[in-house]
Amino acid sequence: MNRILLIARREFMAYARTVGFWLSLLAFPLFAVLGGAIPILMDSADEVRAVVLIEEGPQAAGLAQAVQGRLADEAERSAQRAREAAQQAAEATGMPPEATQNAVAQAARQRMQIVDTPADLAQATPGEARDALVRRYLTDETPEDQRLDAVVFLDRAAEGPSARVWAARATDDTVEDFVRAALRDANRDQVLTQAGIDPAVVEATDAFRPEVTLFSPRASDGGEVSFKDRLPGIIGLAFAFILWSLIITGASILLNSVMEEKSNKILEVLLSSASATEILTGKVLGVAMLTLSVLLVWGGIGAIGLVSAVPEQAVNIWEILTANGLIFYFLGYIVGGYLMYAVLFAAIGAFCETPRDAQTLMGPIMMVLVIPILLVQFALVNPDAPLVRFASWVPFFTPFLMAARAPSGPPLIEVIGTMAGMFAVALLMVWLAGRAFRAGALSDVKLSWKSFGQAIAGGGR
Repeated sequence: MNRILLIARREFMAYARTVGFWLSLLAFPLFAVLGGAIPILMDSADEVRAVVLIEEGPQAAGLAQAVQGRLADEAERSAQRAREAAQQAAEATGMPPEATQNAVAQAARQRMQIVDTPADLAQATPGEARDALVRRYLTDETPEDQRLDAVVFLDRAAEGPSARVWAARATDDTVEDFVRAALRDANRDQVLTQAGIDPAVVEATDAFRPEVTLFSPRASDGGEVSFKDRLPGIIGLAFAFILWSLIITGASILLNSVMEEKSNKILEVLLSSASATEILTGKVLGVAMLTLSVLLVWGGIGAIGLVSAVPEQAVNIWEILTANGLIFYFLGYIVGGYLMYAVLFAAIGAFCETPRDAQTLMGPIMMVLVIPILLVQFALVNPDAPLVRFASWVPFFTPFLMAARAPSGPPLIEVIGTMAGMFAVALLMVWLAGRAFRAGALSDVKLSWKSFGQAIAGGGR
């Protein structure tokens, strides 16, 4: 036992002392924050484009007004959607509506601003001379305070409205897309008017959003479904993804560790002082401590954030985790899932001396690991779907799918049965991986399905 603990401590400290470990430890929370902040920052940093609208001839009369009208309508609709989302967020999280005022103001911020047409451009005759003038207003030849971002020439032909858009940047299609949508609406209104239909009636019909309230006998109060009723599914989905990340991280560390030590002949030195079983157990335990440290740090950061930002929901999450022993289900699936994959990757590493050697089996394993992640998203909506229930009994999928399904209250027989099957396969994997690890660590045989199978079949002799 002492040798196992010494190997586990050595494995843990080998990574815990590195700067890369601490950087990777903080990378997930950092990227989670940046993932939400970057789109907001990008949107707020996006400049308001100065656009000039020019109607080419009397046949184009009214098109500039149509574009301006759509711009105003879009800003109002965006602000209205933001107000509704802010109100829903306030009701769900308990945050005061005032906290979302900046979001509402940002949503109402226009991407374009229609500016007055410069006098010389308005008086210019269509042709090469006017195009040269447009180019000057869109480039550095014009002072920055007078420079334009786009010039739109509006026209109307027999088949309908059209436009030529000059943009300062060839890759910026914002004005182009907006003008196209505005002219499509203008053409629709004209067609409806000619047919004797009031366009305002059609627009009001399209804009109508019926108020629909969801009720369920499984809601907390037996009636209307609230955000609290959706929380268990969200928690299950989060645990499934966290478990997937921990397994990938821990198993990869084990694989690289064993592979590096075999190539440097360190594994042979260890085998002279401890058995292959002790080395495998110690390595798995050491990396488990490492991944547990990651989980505790991530969980602590998340808990502090929840308690600080939305204390009401933090209480609800704690109640859900402690109700009916749900947190113990999660821990059971984490332990079983980690054990299955960790010993498998350690056994593969014992046959590898270079990363290229490991790729022959890593590819199929990663393809298998993608399947439960796809099913987990489906399980969030329909946790009792036949496909999801069937896949939950597949031991290599069990920890992910049952972690996602557990909050929805699956039958107890499924919880006990899938967990028993998972741990049975995990123990079998420990036995098989131990034989393969022993054979791989003591030989120079290259990794292949044949050598891996022979090691399992004859590793105990």
